[in-house]
Amino acid sequence: MSATEAASRRGSEWLSDWDPEDEQKWNSQLAWRTLSITTFALTLAFCTWFLASAIAPNLSNLGFKLDKNQLYWLAAMPGLAGGTLRLVWMWLPPIMGTRKLVTLTTVLLLIPLVGWGMAVQNPSTSYTTFMILAALSGIGGGAFSGFMPSTSYFFPRRKQGTALGLQAGIGNFGVSIVQFVTPWIIGFSLLGVLGTSQTFHDPAKNTNHQVWEQNAAFIYVPFVVVAAILAWTMLKSVPVRANFRQQMDIFKNIDTWFMTALYIMTFGTFAGLSAQFGLLIKNLYGAGNTAIVATAADGSTSVLVPGYTVPLALSFAFLGPLVGAGARVAFSPLTDRWGGARWTLVSGIGILLSLLFTMLHVNPDPSAGADALQSDFTLFLWGMVSIFFFTGIGNASTFKQMPMIFERRQAGGVIGWTSAIAAYGPFFFGIGLAVANITAFFTLGVVFAAACIVLTWVRYARPGAPKPS
Repeated sequence: MSATEAASRRGSEWLSDWDPEDEQKWNSQLAWRTLSITTFALTLAFCTWFLASAIAPNLSNLGFKLDKNQLYWLAAMPGLAGGTLRLVWMWLPPIMGTRKLVTLTTVLLLIPLVGWGMAVQNPSTSYTTFMILAALSGIGGGAFSGFMPSTSYFFPRRKQGTALGLQAGIGNFGVSIVQFVTPWIIGFSLLGVLGTSQTFHDPAKNTNHQVWEQNAAFIYVPFVVVAAILAWTMLKSVPVRANFRQQMDIFKNIDTWFMTALYIMTFGTFAGLSAQFGLLIKNLYGAGNTAIVATAADGSTSVLVPGYTVPLALSFAFLGPLVGAGARVAFSPLTDRWGGARWTLVSGIGILLSLLFTMLHVNPDPSAGADALQSDFTLFLWGMVSIFFFTGIGNASTFKQMPMIFERRQAGGVIGWTSAIAAYGPFFFGIGLAVANITAFFTLGVVFAAACIVLTWVRYARPGAPKPS
């Protein structure tokens, strides 16, 4: 580091002589405070990133003329943008420092949040505008590749499985939060100044009622402001220095590419299914599928799943991300105790078997009868939740592996890179579901999971593996 660079890294923001591997120099209180604030901000980032997936299923009910494929693309766009922005954010931790990076990123979340809140109130909002807002939501996805490496600088290796697992896992709860909160928060007016209501048409009951769809975005604005203030006033930065060229050395390491594949299997699947889960429920088992109805004894018809309206069926969408995020938090300490590779192996096997089971229930038969259809929906839901559970285990275990395989600066870069590529999950899942048969798409997932299982065993988990982790 040159004298000029060193001078620029002095002052109240920058730590000096920081070495988390040295108990005498490591400030655990500062480390956990950093984790708490960045995790709060990351959770809001995930809420913003997956906001489109929560709003998209409602748009046609609000009168916007969007077909099924357009809605799949709308839910997929934040994945494309988030993955691309992660390729930018991954380089920033050693360049900007934790304090500036977290503060600025959090402030930027206000752009898509306010934009969505305004757009859903205007019936003339174009599909192009919605796609731009979906792309801007990708800022929340990009945050992950900056926040996670930043946090890793503050913890010794023996605690990074727990620390990174907690941050990523709790941050992942933002996905389930936005899926759970949206159906509830749009049901009433928060404040008159936040706009007027819209008419929601319920095809299951053929009725109309008033909603405040803008609440789905505006509810997070005050929390984002608080997170930005906390980041600016309470965070510090570790003087890890590496320019763009120096950070490129991670691509010379074969394990960078292997871990990228494993994280695509885990987080790519988690993020992809999280973005599309609500639309899958609606398109496979909702009243939007007019060919699939149940006929009661009195001759009346209802939605495929008796007793469920479409909004209620869509409310199940929060379960998968909730279970996946919870598994990531719960299994993170276990990866510190027993290592990450064996849990990645468990994750891969579980994902493969869960995909095979779920594939049996993605083509419901309209002639099967109401009871059979309801049973089919229940099994589909269990299969999907099982996939989310095992991705959560793998999300925790891969983040334990990377700090063990790579030296500290490289580990931060690899975490950023792998999470950037895996963040394209919502985009590829959206495209796959829009253009391919769902059974064929799930079959591709089975093949990829099988390849990752073999890779994990040979490279990382077997006795005498080249890189035990």
